[in-house]
Amino acid sequence: MNLFGNESPDQPKKSSQLADENIFTVSEITSHIKNILEANISSLWIKGEISNYKKHSSGHMYFTLKDENSSLLCVFFRQFNNYLRFEPENGMEVMCYGQIKVYERSGQYQLYVNQMRPLGIGELEIAFRKLKGKLEEEGLFDEFHKKSIPEYPTRIGIVTSPTGAAIQDMKNVLSRRFPVSILLYPARVQGDEAAREIVGGIREFNKRKNVDVIIVGRGGGSIEDLWPFNEEIVAREIFASKIPIISAVGHETDFTISDFVADLRAPTPSAAAELVVPERTALLSTLGSYAERMQSILNTRVHEYSSQCRELSYRLERRHPENVLMNYSQQLDDLQMRLKDSLGYLVDIRFDLEEMKIKFLQSLKNSCIDKNNKLMNDLSAQMRYAMSDNYTKSHNRFINLSAKLEELNPLKILKSGYTLTKKGERILNTIKNVALDDSLEIHFYDGTCKSIVTEVQEKPENEMQ
Repeated sequence: MNLFGNESPDQPKKSSQLADENIFTVSEITSHIKNILEANISSLWIKGEISNYKKHSSGHMYFTLKDENSSLLCVFFRQFNNYLRFEPENGMEVMCYGQIKVYERSGQYQLYVNQMRPLGIGELEIAFRKLKGKLEEEGLFDEFHKKSIPEYPTRIGIVTSPTGAAIQDMKNVLSRRFPVSILLYPARVQGDEAAREIVGGIREFNKRKNVDVIIVGRGGGSIEDLWPFNEEIVAREIFASKIPIISAVGHETDFTISDFVADLRAPTPSAAAELVVPERTALLSTLGSYAERMQSILNTRVHEYSSQCRELSYRLERRHPENVLMNYSQQLDDLQMRLKDSLGYLVDIRFDLEEMKIKFLQSLKNSCIDKNNKLMNDLSAQMRYAMSDNYTKSHNRFINLSAKLEELNPLKILKSGYTLTKKGERILNTIKNVALDDSLEIHFYDGTCKSIVTEVQEKPENEMQ
């Protein structure tokens, strides 16, 4: 079957004249194009910008590579992208290595990617920056979480390769500077399994709790060699450690994620050994200086306390009970003599006071008591006269007022022949308030009577005048 014959375009055939072998199905033509592409285009590198990136739940990545004129569909299956050290993003410039194939179901050609590398900066650098930013945002680098390194550790745990130069350098420095016990957890520090073994060492020391501080590190190398110390599982295990950790990876210019998470970063393994323990000679010199200062302070204190003891001894001697008793006895004798003299003096004063008292009372009687008695008698006479006069005046006034009151007594008026007429509780003083058949109460000097009005006669006004 010849799909691409050499017939001249000047010789068109009518559809009715087409042979059956010149009619193809969609699947046949798509399969033929697929064979041509795969047979004539081998695996190649293609660069472009990522767009429409999507990572499926299966782990497969689908995206489009594009430049200013064209675009190319791409698929990056999980078995190939599983070890990709960075996450592709839209707009990222990359180089993809793979084969051009046709996806027969849709009839589209696409690039089946086997490898991907970023343009500009390396793949590992991108992964480093991304993980560093993520952990920093979570707070794993904060000084707040960092534990202090013991000043004088006695047991040091080291997680590193047992055959590398780093462990030998650390042992030499530690033996020279300060005698401590070293516990080595052998772990690979390079390769795919290195990160898990480093994590295992940190966990083992935390489980046993048999060291004061842990050193995690290795010697220098490329970024690929140091990569286990940039793994996320190593960083999180360092952060979770209850035992302080010193990160000592590579050379002084090398920085790894573990350096930022660890409680202390050492530029090299040898520097870590120098930082973790004090220098023995310097420490002995410092201790000697402290000993001299303590001896000087001790001598000064002994001298001061000796002086104080002598002073206290002198004071104690002065206050000895026998001396104090003798002193008090002498003072008692002196007081008794003074008391005796004072008693004689008091007797003399008493006699003088008695004599003065007699003279004073006599003088007081003559001058004050007699004079006051005369004054009191005069005042009593005046008071009796005033009271008598006042009583006489008040009695006369009372008699006058009684006579006037008697003149005004209504009973006396009634006794003269007058009466008092009441209608109910009302006293009548005019005939106008009286009507026929009214019941009236008439009061006399010596009693009352009741009457019924049978006739009312009112005086003319001219007679009342």
